[in-house]
Amino acid sequence: MIKNIDKLIEGKQNEYFELSDRIWDIAEVKFHEQESAKTIIAFLEKEGFNVETNIGEIDTAFIGTYGDKGPIIGFLGEYDALPELNQKAGATTKETDPSLGTTNGHGCGHNLLGTASLAAAIATRDYLKENNIEAQIRYYGCPAEEGGSGKTYMARAGAFDDLDMALCWHPGTDNAIIGSPTLANIQAVFEFKGVSSHAANSPHMGRSALDAMEIMNIGANYLREHVTPEARYHYAILDGGGMQPSVVQAHAKSLYLIRAPKAFQVKDIYDRLVNCAKGAALMTGTEVEVHFDKACSNYMPNKVLSKLMSDTMFEVGAPNFNDEDIAFAKEMYASLSEDEKKFMMVPPVTAVEKQVLGANQGKVLADYIYPFNEALTNIVMPGSTDVGDVSWVVPTAQCVMATEVMNTALHSWQWVANGKTPIAKKGMLQAAKVMAATAMKAIENPEILAEAKAELKAITDQTPYINPIPADVKPNSLGL
Repeated sequence: MIKNIDKLIEGKQNEYFELSDRIWDIAEVKFHEQESAKTIIAFLEKEGFNVETNIGEIDTAFIGTYGDKGPIIGFLGEYDALPELNQKAGATTKETDPSLGTTNGHGCGHNLLGTASLAAAIATRDYLKENNIEAQIRYYGCPAEEGGSGKTYMARAGAFDDLDMALCWHPGTDNAIIGSPTLANIQAVFEFKGVSSHAANSPHMGRSALDAMEIMNIGANYLREHVTPEARYHYAILDGGGMQPSVVQAHAKSLYLIRAPKAFQVKDIYDRLVNCAKGAALMTGTEVEVHFDKACSNYMPNKVLSKLMSDTMFEVGAPNFNDEDIAFAKEMYASLSEDEKKFMMVPPVTAVEKQVLGANQGKVLADYIYPFNEALTNIVMPGSTDVGDVSWVVPTAQCVMATEVMNTALHSWQWVANGKTPIAKKGMLQAAKVMAATAMKAIENPEILAEAKAELKAITDQTPYINPIPADVKPNSLGL
């Protein structure tokens, strides 16, 4: 089976390379991926998939479906970029490219992510047809993973409810199963409204919204000592009240992103921050409005599917990098500071990972694989992903595949520059093969799906899934 899937994906590799490059060029940010979505939809329709659009009230979310019988397998695709990361492709120094016509860039590799998931969906479909096996294959076009929680809105709309299994991956610097939970989060805007006045002549007549926002931030920073240690929250000032200090600021606005291991912990911190804002408004004689923007649940890896995907990854193998790839990677690695060279996307936290890393010390590209270690399911990763909400609805597994130079950080110019290289594309194809082969093993062995579902049910029976976005909050309603 592995050889057949390899052949199916390699046979269309040039088409996948062109698609990935096109998404890289477009580089559209969250909830604005119109051209990217249109490009992938056209590819799906050419391949005979039926496409449903506007999923979860998001005009750049869609589902491509092939087949109507048997188990339903979902492949999750992303295609959103990040702002202010324009970078020349293939450069080993920080260098913008004005010819792209955008200031955005694919600093998280979602041009690769969405394309590999698409390739996996098509290869699985082709293998089913060749072997007269019945199953329904779905490709989920999931927008706004970066700060928008597109999948959480889609989950709220029931888009994943009837799936038997969901598979995904992420570009990275290593080859491993994403076997650790992530942090849940909530994002909200705090908007303060005061009264303007002359700051020297009549300051007593004014009520400073800026003062209120600053007092809230002080309260939030004191609160850090009294929340669960794994929690973290960050804020940005969206509106400082204007550019004239002689005017008491009548308006101010901040954006908070709150993270913690569990959704209920995030909600508790959010409620306490709301109280900080209310207290700040009371102290300054201002008013505050809280605008809930988005949220996502913690990712819950399915152990049954993670083990299956790990075994499959070892069968498929790591990307096969050549001397040219290594030479380029060494140049890119040289662009890193000494602190950056210590960064690891998948840090070795147990003896298993440390042993693998030790045996491969000094490599600039990962041509080795970390085995799935169930101990990692008890270690929380510091980031967040809206795949978390999918994992609470349907058994879900993800892997990370080496598409980037060792120690380069996500959301960096290095990742953008590397996004069209042979290194990235080799990793992308290997990820597609792992996902397709994992799907076929589950389809051909119904007991695997049954066991994976039983694992999820045992968890949700104890802790039922509650979508963390209130029903009245609309996607991108704040335009952030």
